[in-house]
Order: sequence, then C-alpha cells, then structure tokens
Amino acid sequence: MNQKLNYSLRELAELAGVSKSTASRVISGNGYASPDVRERVLQAVDQLRYKPSAVARAMVSKRTYNIGVIVFRDRLPIVSHTLYGRIIDEILMAAEALGYSIFLKTDREMSLRSTDYMLEQRVDGLILVSRLQKNVIDYVKKFNIPYLMVNGSTEDPEVVHLVSNDEAGGERAAEHLVACGHRRFFIIAGPGEHRSHSLRLKGFCQRLQRFGLSVSEGQVRILQSSESSFESGHQLMEEYYQTFREGQYSALFSTNDMLALGAMKAMLDRGMRIPGDVAIMGYDNTDLSIMVHPSLTTVSVDATGIGRDAVSLLDRLIRGEENVPRLTEYESHVLIRQSTKRKEE
Repeated sequence: MNQKLNYSLRELAELAGVSKSTASRVISGNGYASPDVRERVLQAVDQLRYKPSAVARAMVSKRTYNIGVIVFRDRLPIVSHTLYGRIIDEILMAAEALGYSIFLKTDREMSLRSTDYMLEQRVDGLILVSRLQKNVIDYVKKFNIPYLMVNGSTEDPEVVHLVSNDEAGGERAAEHLVACGHRRFFIIAGPGEHRSHSLRLKGFCQRLQRFGLSVSEGQVRILQSSESSFESGHQLMEEYYQTFREGQYSALFSTNDMLALGAMKAMLDRGMRIPGDVAIMGYDNTDLSIMVHPSLTTVSVDATGIGRDAVSLLDRLIRGEENVPRLTEYESHVLIRQSTKRKEE
C-alpha cells in the first residue's frame, strides 16, 4: 500500500495513543510530556514522516516564517543587476539558514502595489531594496510590520537601513589614481538621482579638490549618463572619444563597473593601450571586472555583509528586539588590477 504524503496531527496522535494537544506539545517543545509519551510521539513522527503544515505552524506561532523582499528600480536590469543580484543571493542564503522563505518582487513603478502584495502574503517582515519614495515607508508603518531598507537613503531616524559608504569609496578611488600619478581625469557617472552614483561622484571630486586639483578648470571632465549599463558607457566613449583625446586625460573613472567596461571596450576597439595610454577604474567589483583583459581596477562593495545582515537585523526586529542599530554602514576598498598603474614621469 502506498504511504500518504501528508498526515494530520490527529492521525499522528492516534498512532501514538495520545491526545492532539499532547502530540502538539511534544512537537512544538512547549509544555510537559513524560519521557514515555515523548518517545511514542517521536516514533510516530518518524514512522509517518510527519511534517507540520505551514498553516498549522503559523496558527501556533503567529508567524509565517516568510520574508518579503521588494526591489524598487525603474530601469532594467533588476534581479540580474551586478550589485543587487549579489545582495539578493546573500539574502536568500541567510534567510534559508534562519528558516525563512522569501517572497521576491520587483517594482519598476515605485508604487504601493508590490507592498500590498507582500502584506496579502502575511509576511513576517519586509526588506526594501534601493531607491523608494517616502510614501512607501509611510504606508508600511501603518501596518506595524517590521521592515528595513537596503542601499537607500532616508531622513527618518527610526528607519533601520543598511548602506555602503559610497562617498568614502569614491574618495579611495581618487586617492588610488592620484597615487598612480594621474592629474587629468575623465569621469562617466551613472544617473544622478541614484544615491550610489551621486555619492561616489561626490566623494571622488571632493578628494581631487583636497589634492589641489580643479574640477572646473579642465583637469576633470564629467559626463552624466542616464543609464548605468555597459551599452551606455560604450556609447558615451564613442561619442566623446575625440574630446577625451584632445583633453589629454590620462585616467577614466566610472561610478560602476559596467560603465567602465563599456568605455574600455570602445577604447580598445580604437587601439588604445590600457593602462599604457589611459588608466581605467570602476566601482562594485562585479564578476566581469576580473574576467576581462586587462582586468579592471575597481572599488569593492560588501554585498555579502549587506545581504547577510539585512536578514539578521530583520529577524531581530521580527522577534521584538529593541536595540537594533538604525544605521549600518559598510566600508569599501580598492582592488588594484591591470587597468591602472603608476603614470610614468
């Protein structure tokens, strides 16, 4: 006879010769049961391969052990984004380790519909990723559900959020290129409305100014891209290649790796030597940055720590802890590869 796939608590209790309430106490570990009774129930669990249903667990614990993750991003790519994809991978692994399942949703319209969907699933908490509008936070607060933000900015002191210190990372990028002997810089920056691109550019330019270099007098040329893709970097370098050559810029910095790699491709196609003719530096330490030739010098973001800690901190909020830090910043560091070198005097 084929064995059933799912047995009820009543059937388990009947096999063990105990009441449903007693069987429930043994399985949940809450309440007293004699050693003999415990042994009988556990033997029945093993014989039936009994697994409590998610609904039953939720009714007992008042929790679903589900977490909602919403990525607010109005442009593609989203889940395959070189940084957010890595953060989401870490969230998935950390959630599994703590016994949570993940509902993942993207929101290109920056709307409340994705939040409504998560609330309908009765998730225990929310992880809100990337740039989002204030009305989303105000809306979530109404439902008294634990939540936190990843890689977004807020002026609300009560919001738990995790961010990379992108301004400091931009400063470190400038320090490295100046240390290599460069004094004329060509910058391709991603969308200015995005927190990460804006702060990386700000940090880079501030550090150059502290080195005595003028951002406004020809030593630095800044191009602002409406996209942050490989194609955008390639197109901009194709369009401004002559400007780049005439300005005698010796170093190019991009606020993410994909823009830098696109620009690098356009330069290599025109026969430029990297780093002989120009040093190139990106940001994010994506997988592609080490796969290309020459390999790309970049600023590494702690995507592992951000994703892992997002789940850990949300779990603490779900369990009602009160001493959860409201701001967690992650420092970055420069990874020196083949695309930069000390400029010869």
